[in-house]
Amino acid sequence: MPFVILGSVFTIFYFLVLEQILQGFYSLWQGLEWLKMARRRAIAGPGLYAPRVALICPVKGMEEDLEANLLALTQFDYPQYEVFFAIATAEDPAFRVLERVVAASKRPAHLIRAGRALDCSDKVHNLTAAIGQMGDQFDVLVFADSDGRPSRRWLGRLVASLADSNIGAVTTFRWLFPKRHGFWSALAAAWNGSAATYLGEGKRNFCWGGGTAINRQRFDELRILDSWRGAASDDYVLTRALQNKGLPIAFAPECLVPSPCNFNLKSFLEFTNRQLVITRIYAPKLWFTALAGHLFYCATILLGIGSWIVGSMIGMPSMQFLVLALIPPIFASIRGVLRLVAVLDLLPDLREQLLNEGWVWVLLAPIVPFVYLYNSLAAIFTRKITWRGIRYELVSPIRTRIIAR
Repeated sequence: MPFVILGSVFTIFYFLVLEQILQGFYSLWQGLEWLKMARRRAIAGPGLYAPRVALICPVKGMEEDLEANLLALTQFDYPQYEVFFAIATAEDPAFRVLERVVAASKRPAHLIRAGRALDCSDKVHNLTAAIGQMGDQFDVLVFADSDGRPSRRWLGRLVASLADSNIGAVTTFRWLFPKRHGFWSALAAAWNGSAATYLGEGKRNFCWGGGTAINRQRFDELRILDSWRGAASDDYVLTRALQNKGLPIAFAPECLVPSPCNFNLKSFLEFTNRQLVITRIYAPKLWFTALAGHLFYCATILLGIGSWIVGSMIGMPSMQFLVLALIPPIFASIRGVLRLVAVLDLLPDLREQLLNEGWVWVLLAPIVPFVYLYNSLAAIFTRKITWRGIRYELVSPIRTRIIAR
């Protein structure tokens, strides 16, 4: 009887390996396509489209290099834009930093005090307040985060695709760099890299709140301010509104936002779990896809190692199980190489740092699916997240409960 069970386990393992090999080759093809897209977009000019832009950046709390990051948002090589910094109250320690940035800005910059959020996330509340207080003279709204530092050409390149009126919005993504040589920061960078390369030229794109541009008229037509009421996620709500109207979301890889990170185990799990909890609430199909895909990957490796151990213990040839179990991690590392090569073209000013930290996106890539599996499973059992020091419960996509500040 035990040998019958073992035979069934071995058969399942071989089927999983076959699936992973096919998936691996498909992933490599996707990686090569992403690389070609990145190289094509890296050399593309910004075009002539230069609408009047309102750049909105919500801010909460202090973080490393905050002042330099915020100043970068006031220094884009773009002719017509104003910056709106939104913060809850003057008691926030970042408020004094914002006052200095606004005073030093050569561009029109505004400091919005939004007040405390009551039934939505602080970020959504701050964005809503900023949009409510700006005039109607702007053609395009651009959303940015305070923890990245985009290049001077970033704004012009981000809004360029909106020259095509058929495009619903243009988005990009963060590219995390380990701030210091810590394992959890490195793993976060590798984890984030796989998410960044999920976006592309297909129909599965989603808006990222740290870098999205949308026509103001379209934003109003979609009634996004109404949809944000009670919401925790600004970007998933915007994504869903665009998808419901069949409007495409264009991805601008040339606008990747470099963002240094400094995580320990607790903050790493807080960050990664939060992303998947939000995804499960707002984009359950995407969450399930992540769960299933990473489950197959992890099951193949663990089942292969287990089969090798059991086979060795009972004296049967078993080295093939270990060899086959190494195939998915090899594919993951090769995909990591392709990511790194692409980003070297997209972020040429950071080439030296990328090369110095290149092992992060290559050697840690095989571990990332295990983290995603853990995050996806954790999201099944909780709707609570911690974000910028505030504890939330995501009751539904339209209802957020603030538990503690």
